[in-house]
Amino acid sequence: MTDVKAFGETLFENLEKVVIGKHNALEMVVTGLLCQGHVLIEDVPGVGKTVMARTMAKSLGCAFNRVQFTPDMLPSDVTGVSIFNQETRKFEFRPGPIFGQVILADEINRATPKTQAALLEAMDERQVTVDGVTNPLPRPFMVLATQNPIEYEGTFPLPEAQLDRFLLRVRLGYPNLLDEVAVLEGQQLRHPIESIESVFTAEEVLAAAEAVKSVYVAGSIKRYIVELTHRTRNNADVYLGASPRGSLGLFRAGQARAALNGRDHVLPDDIKALAQPILAHRIIVNPAARLREVTAERIVQEILLSVPVPGGSFQS
Repeated sequence: MTDVKAFGETLFENLEKVVIGKHNALEMVVTGLLCQGHVLIEDVPGVGKTVMARTMAKSLGCAFNRVQFTPDMLPSDVTGVSIFNQETRKFEFRPGPIFGQVILADEINRATPKTQAALLEAMDERQVTVDGVTNPLPRPFMVLATQNPIEYEGTFPLPEAQLDRFLLRVRLGYPNLLDEVAVLEGQQLRHPIESIESVFTAEEVLAAAEAVKSVYVAGSIKRYIVELTHRTRNNADVYLGASPRGSLGLFRAGQARAALNGRDHVLPDDIKALAQPILAHRIIVNPAARLREVTAERIVQEILLSVPVPGGSFQS
């Protein structure tokens, strides 16, 4: 797993030239990349959500497209449209911005549910069907979506089916005093993102993602993952718990985190560190619990405290 660790260190070094003091959030985004999953970056305006996504795209030698979601956007504005060519007398498909490798879906919750639904097939099956014709998407394919959890006017909450397709939900938070001073100094003359260059090709990203799959996961760790997910479904404060996709997400992300740390096996600490970013956004808290200000994050934390951590050897 040395190669994956070196991959992560090089990528983190490049990303942290722009995104200052957010190593944990960057680690989650890179974990999503190595799992070939999608990441929802959710936080208040101005903390660097879009900058993080743009920096990730520029650091990789991948085709990058940005989609600015608005209430009047149509599904065809995302997936593409068939246009009649009068010279050939045939319809020709003109691909939309979803046909890229790193997609920035900016303010995704501003689009209508109909437009949001246009992403479901692309995010889950890596393909887009238009007019009965299925078009495969390029690899790697990753959606980095941003949304503001504070402003609700003119927005449409993401449906559960779409939330479930995001491997991780990341929150950045405000920088501390020293980091914010560093941001001011870094942008005095020009934005540091202008000097960012790609450090990996698409082929190298795919090779690292393939290497992650060989990380060993002990049977006790697998049972620990499934037990955590099952507890979300059998909680009195939960209306809808995490799906099996949540278990698979914990499994894959655990492998990626272990590889980024140079290990060829997953530890319980990997699963504990990933439980909230992977499970919390898949949980729907019931109305009575919401009145008591119970959050999905708190429920996951309580589950982590209640489920026994497996012991013994975790190496193959």
